[in-house]
Amino acid sequence: MHPLSVVIITLNEERNIERCIKSVQALADEVVVVDSLSTDRTREIAQRLGARVIEQAFLGHIEQKNFAKDQAKNDWVLSLDADEALTQALEASISSVLENPQYTGYRMNRLTNFCGQWIKHSGWYPDTKLRLFRKEAGRWQGTNPHDRFDLDDNAPSGFLKGDLLHYSFYTVEEHLAQIEKFSSIAAKAKFDKGESLPPIMHRIKAFAKFFKAYVLKLGFLDGYYGWVIARNSAKATYLKYQKLHQLQRQAS
Repeated sequence: MHPLSVVIITLNEERNIERCIKSVQALADEVVVVDSLSTDRTREIAQRLGARVIEQAFLGHIEQKNFAKDQAKNDWVLSLDADEALTQALEASISSVLENPQYTGYRMNRLTNFCGQWIKHSGWYPDTKLRLFRKEAGRWQGTNPHDRFDLDDNAPSGFLKGDLLHYSFYTVEEHLAQIEKFSSIAAKAKFDKGESLPPIMHRIKAFAKFFKAYVLKLGFLDGYYGWVIARNSAKATYLKYQKLHQLQRQAS
């Protein structure tokens, strides 16, 4: 089997990092944790579990993941967030393809746990991610805080069986706090690109986001938390464009 480096970016992830590292220990020839100067026990836990820990002040989601990828010693890299973990089925799939890889990158479905419930609809599943790849086969791209891994020359990718488990938010308040933070990052990224949107469209886009998540993506089948996700997604969209409008007014 080709040797595998698992790279993980962290910031104050003491409640998640042990589960993440333990889920890859049977596969990984090395685990690299790039830590954004955590103030909790993240680094201590990672080192106790045998990870190589590198401290790096946060560069941005995309930039931090590219930095982490470049620290890997092996040709094949599995990139994870600290709040993710492999199922046994996904672990078996990765082990199998590394025996004889047919592609330079592989996608997998991500299943998210929200406040203790696995979300099967709402536009949150299957949430396919490309996370297993040859180190020099591509780079992290996108617009912060939303990243994606792109293979060079639009090379085809394979697909792995099994889910990547994502333990996202333990409380609704945590989700709202992230929305406040991420909407500011997204607004700044759009401002830097010169994007704009008439104020009347802020509410229209927010309603469209809610309708898509709750109705078109069958969020109602996720029960109460399907409603919460749709509502919070709409709020995130509204805040992003409201903050963009505020940045534009300040600059004029």
